[in-house]
Amino acid sequence: MRIMGLDVGTKTVGIAISDALGWTAQGIETMKIDEHAGQFGMERIEQLVSEYDVNEFVVGYPKNMNNTIGPRGEATENYARLLEEKFGLPVKLWDERLSTMAAERMLIEADVSRKKRKTVIDKMAAVLILQGYLDSKN
Repeated sequence: MRIMGLDVGTKTVGIAISDALGWTAQGIETMKIDEHAGQFGMERIEQLVSEYDVNEFVVGYPKNMNNTIGPRGEATENYARLLEEKFGLPVKLWDERLSTMAAERMLIEADVSRKKRKTVIDKMAAVLILQGYLDSKN
């Protein structure tokens, strides 16, 4: 059984998966979605849930720095509800403040080009979100 970590945006979702023991997070992919058109990528997530035997979701929760919930946080809550309804699995919202900035910094330090960073930033943020959650449990 594995845990899937998701970094949800308006146009993409970064996806990470835990190892079978729940110790480490690995990036899987960045999936394109269209939040405004109601296309949330549930079909692809369903394939990954089946392929990796996922039994729980951790979704990055973009709180404001003052701990309030803004429009992006509300959209994430809606996405989490969709996951719960579709899959019937537990969904945890995990505070993701600064995860994208941390991912960006790591990629810059690794000398990844700006173009390449753009394609992997969400997947990397999903890894950081999931790893933070896994570390808190162990």
